Amino acid sequence: MSRRTKHYWLMKSEPDAFSIDALKKVGVEPWNGVRNYQARNHMRNMQPGDGVLFYHSSCEVPGIVGVAEVASDPYPDPTQFDPKSDYYDPKSTREQPRWDLVDVKFVKKLKRTIPLDEIKGHADELGEGFALIQRGSRLSVLPVTAAQWKLLLSLE
Repeated sequence: MSRRTKHYWLMKSEPDAFSIDALKKVGVEPWNGVRNYQARNHMRNMQPGDGVLFYHSSCEVPGIVGVAEVASDPYPDPTQFDPKSDYYDPKSTREQPRWDLVDVKFVKKLKRTIPLDEIKGHADELGEGFALIQRGSRLSVLPVTAAQWKLLLSLE
């Protein structure tokens, strides 16, 4: 069985909930709690080895802070079944789970945060379809093209 081409993603996390430093400390972590269907569908398309830009959101300087890698195939998010979890979904069953996740593995912390304002300054090069800089985009998991990946990491 041949593996498809490597894909790239941007995954957002609030640093006070889960930061790049927390990922570095644990090494590999399930990316749980995603409760947006479009973001979930992006995770369902992930495969081990895909690249991840780790993005800090809802903080003083939102931006790309590190690089990670998808470390597992998608599987049901166990928090959806736990009534004590903030991410509990009473409509989800083990037979028909609604929410999936992937495990994410730390690769590196960037030498500096690449701030959203700086990323917006490269809108022309990133192209119209780059969801991070589109007005009203609130997705926590976004696809990134190989060219966008290369450009964004070159900003470090």
